Amino acid sequence: MIEQIGIYLTSMILGIMLFFSFVIAPVVFTTLDDENARKFIRRIFPFYYNVNLVISFIVLLTFFFLSKFGIKFILILTITILFAISNYYLMPLINKYKDEKQNKKFKYSHFISVVINFIQMIFLVFLLI
Repeated sequence: MIEQIGIYLTSMILGIMLFFSFVIAPVVFTTLDDENARKFIRRIFPFYYNVNLVISFIVLLTFFFLSKFGIKFILILTITILFAISNYYLMPLINKYKDEKQNKKFKYSHFISVVINFIQMIFLVFLLI
């Protein structure tokens, strides 16, 4: 039963990530003007990261509780750490670079966040197969 909960929660994380990446972000930037899009993204992404951080931590606990410390444990641990890094380090840095109009640093740090997001999604797929 606990293992099934872990699978459901892992699926939930992947679904949230896909929805944000391919629905929320594109709609925001094609619907809202730059100022309002920026305000919206800055408000919603902390929720996105924190919700996924909490869910991934619960999945991590299920692995710990079931004493499953193989490659899948390492994957969910990495996913969880990357959510924390993205929310508490990378996003403030991206916002700072955007505010200070340091476009090269902004584009680079934003690219890193996209790569991290993509890696997390790949890891989640591996967790589900």
